[in-house]
Amino acid sequence: MSSIWMIGDVQGCCQPLEQLLAHPEITADPDSLFWFAGDLVNRGPQSLATLRRLISLESRSVAVLGNHDLHLLAAAAGVRKPSKSDTLDEILNAPDAQELIDWLRCRPLAHFEHGHLMVHAGVLAKWDVAKTLSVAKEVQAVLRGPNWQKALQKMYGNLPAQWTDDHRGGKRLRVIINALTRIRLCSPQGHMDFSAKVAPDAWPPGLIPWFDVPERATRGVTIVFGHWSTLGLYQREDVICLDSGCVWGGALTAMRMQDRKLVQIRCAQSQAPGQE
Repeated sequence: MSSIWMIGDVQGCCQPLEQLLAHPEITADPDSLFWFAGDLVNRGPQSLATLRRLISLESRSVAVLGNHDLHLLAAAAGVRKPSKSDTLDEILNAPDAQELIDWLRCRPLAHFEHGHLMVHAGVLAKWDVAKTLSVAKEVQAVLRGPNWQKALQKMYGNLPAQWTDDHRGGKRLRVIINALTRIRLCSPQGHMDFSAKVAPDAWPPGLIPWFDVPERATRGVTIVFGHWSTLGLYQREDVICLDSGCVWGGALTAMRMQDRKLVQIRCAQSQAPGQE
């Protein structure tokens, strides 16, 4: 099997990405494949170059959508205006902007192979792998459809905080997107909470990481995610976090699936802390 390198949040930091892809450990296998854990663009200095580089990898890469990628789609749809800390204008104003946006909105929100489930942020405790892939496909179908711009208007908000199969319409879309692209902390009952982004052991009383919710249905597989720079590089048998804060002056991290070999590229700070 070809080497599979799982890569954390790039966030428009194209120079570290190029260094990573050219690293001897990675180029040693010319058939290496790449899984990107979302937040491909935004906040870093080269979002346009990053997006084009990822597209150039063609079938060698899988990239799941993160919250910053969805934010770009919302900006392209006219649903949200970019903020001062965003670095999306070069994409939105590019001559091939429509092609870039169309490529991005066709990316998955979850990917599963070889016993590893990749999402950007996390999964709800009630969802097993099949359910996670099923609900992700619901959102993917909307984003790839003719009315994707209108659908993104329903994406924003923190409620519902929990999943039921009875959710319909905008509520259903929102809870799926929030779980797959925004979740960090939950109540022990699995209700999502978005009030804190703090480091391990500093979260508010009554909240725990989503992956520590008791009886989580995906505990039998390895979940790979990013999104949580204050958690940083974190691994145990069933969980791998690859967001080592590249855009905040940390590192861009790649981990080889087969043996968990690490390659890290140190990054210049592009954003001040607290802008996530």
